[in-house]
Amino acid sequence: MRTFYANEQKKHDPKMFLSAGAAQPNPEKPERIERLLAGAKAAGCEIVRPRDHGVKPIAAIHTPEYIEFLQNIFLRWQRIEGASQEVIPNIHPLARTDRYPASAVGQAGYHMADTACPISADTWGSACWSAWSAVEAAEAVLAGERTAYALCRPPGHHAFADVAGGFCFLNNSAIAAQHLLGSCKRVRVAILDVDLHHGNGTQGIFYSRNDVLTVSLHADPVRFYPFYWGNADERGEGPGLGYNFNLPLPRKTTDAGFLEALEAANRRIEAYGPDALVVALGLDAFEGDPFGGLSVSTSGFARIAEAISGLGLPAVIVQEGGYLCDALSANLTAFLTGFVH
Repeated sequence: MRTFYANEQKKHDPKMFLSAGAAQPNPEKPERIERLLAGAKAAGCEIVRPRDHGVKPIAAIHTPEYIEFLQNIFLRWQRIEGASQEVIPNIHPLARTDRYPASAVGQAGYHMADTACPISADTWGSACWSAWSAVEAAEAVLAGERTAYALCRPPGHHAFADVAGGFCFLNNSAIAAQHLLGSCKRVRVAILDVDLHHGNGTQGIFYSRNDVLTVSLHADPVRFYPFYWGNADERGEGPGLGYNFNLPLPRKTTDAGFLEALEAANRRIEAYGPDALVVALGLDAFEGDPFGGLSVSTSGFARIAEAISGLGLPAVIVQEGGYLCDALSANLTAFLTGFVH
């Protein structure tokens, strides 16, 4: 299996975020890359640098207003007397229909859902290379490879079409799915998100569409991030009604419970009849992950991969969460080697 990754993805280095009102070191550290690369190499993957695909595949998902914001907000922020070193919002609109401000501070609040995704001088470049890794993996599958792994960092599944959040700026999984969908091969695509946290950005992007099935297994959001999305009754709307399927899991769910829910997810995917699958891979469901939401074991990740690969679909595996712990590399190795391809 080929792994797509560019060193520029390391440059984004956020310093802090707020958790329960307290400033904490940001856990989405560049060191994650080293651990994940080690895991991919141990799985026998060939590491390949993606090409620069420009803004077009990004703009197929994200609004031009939001792209321009990400490109320019850091320089604008530096002109504010006394501003923080990183762009961090302190005010948010009550609704997306509220007035769009000219102020950099107001736009930061409009385009950033929370304080977990500070923007620095290197954020836009790192996010682009992360997205291009996902595009390159999609290209590989379109070219006939059965499976490709995009080592995406920063991650993406909390990013909406015009909002960053939860360490995410560009929605890599959605970009990969749209790239598959937009090919000349008329590919039907499903996204399966197995991250600890609900892929609220991915759900939001496709919620009114019926050309991509979105399925997410995650810790129940009733008392867990992202809190406002990810419930079982969120089924899509308009043309997308019935094309979104959430499987919220009780806290500390172990391998058995996760695999049981995955069976239901796989049945829904089979009912949709896709030609290709995007797997939004979060390794933060691990029992030893710092976020401590679910209790999947290292061997459990291999069983999860076997169950997903049992669908028999060409797959683009896009890295989402999974934070610094001793087993991070081993968890990725278990998943990639467990994926029969």
